[in-house]
Amino acid sequence: MIIGVPKEIKISENRVGMTESGVRQLVLEGHTVLVEKDAGLGSGISNDTYTSVGAKVIETKKEVYDRADMIVKVKEPLPDEYELLRSNQILYTYLHLAAEPKLTKVLCERKVKAIGYETIENPDRSLPLLVPMSEVAGRMATQVGAFYLQKNNGGKGILLGGVTGVHRAKVTIIGGGVVGTNAAKMAIGLGAEVTILDVNTSRLEYLDDIFQGRVSTLYSNVKNIEECVAKSDLLIGGVLVTGAKAPCLVTRSMISTMSKGSVVVDVAVDQGGCIETCRPTSHVNPVYEIDGVIHYCVPNMPGVVSRTSTYALTNVTFKYASILAALGVEEAVSRYPALLKGLNVYGGYVCYEPVARDLGMEYKPFRLS
Repeated sequence: MIIGVPKEIKISENRVGMTESGVRQLVLEGHTVLVEKDAGLGSGISNDTYTSVGAKVIETKKEVYDRADMIVKVKEPLPDEYELLRSNQILYTYLHLAAEPKLTKVLCERKVKAIGYETIENPDRSLPLLVPMSEVAGRMATQVGAFYLQKNNGGKGILLGGVTGVHRAKVTIIGGGVVGTNAAKMAIGLGAEVTILDVNTSRLEYLDDIFQGRVSTLYSNVKNIEECVAKSDLLIGGVLVTGAKAPCLVTRSMISTMSKGSVVVDVAVDQGGCIETCRPTSHVNPVYEIDGVIHYCVPNMPGVVSRTSTYALTNVTFKYASILAALGVEEAVSRYPALLKGLNVYGGYVCYEPVARDLGMEYKPFRLS
């Protein structure tokens, strides 16, 4: 198979879909790998490095798309890339289609075989290709929040951990999954007062156990969210419903109760956000204010720690890239149930039910003809 690795074009997206070790392995397995010129520079991987392991470095994005049977990316295609997609081409990347109606329609119209990293799901319901980036984004959420709480960055001038004789900052984390857990690890490490809310009581028990009393856990309901948001210096949204749009749990009226100079970081923004006042921003213009509260809502947070993120991501994505290259989509998803969960669009239809439901599109499950 011919595998194409284009350069990402999303603002400040410095990750790349495949590292030199992945290229080397695919070449050893008998495949051809086309890498767009300079695709890896943002992650510290030179064109010469790719060439040395057997890749063919290609001058233009169009040629990569024209020649490749499978495109391996990090982020969803942007409008400038829509025309490059071909019928029956495999697209293997983060898609987050529940928040991307236009892209979903393009993928259907062009009959792309689209597999989303974020919905590949193991039998235990874990999301192996989402975990490493959720770890990065969760840790970054606390880091970013601490930065914007500084007075010179528009915040109220609070140090997360306080100092002797001074109150610590109050951090509220909505969602106790991978994002929330990693955000809490960083916040605790910096000395903040941390509360995590979740609807899964078993998860709350787990968090109580691993953090050994260093966080407060609360069942997530309207009353508890309202009370915690009002007291928060830093509010982190880390809610995930696999493949579907994130539920809106924090309303505009709740945000208005926060004191001026407080900070909101909504990691769920790439799935529509779990905070009503959230709207996607970019690393170039990452923040805006509503009712005096600073909002940071960048969908590709890990893109600016690209070296770490690229290697963490490709550690888990390569397995399925290799399987898809060897077997093709049809046989691969038939043999591997986890990969079948990742198939979002096939044959001109949405074949992942949560996406079809959220976008009001026809759902047609994959069937091997």
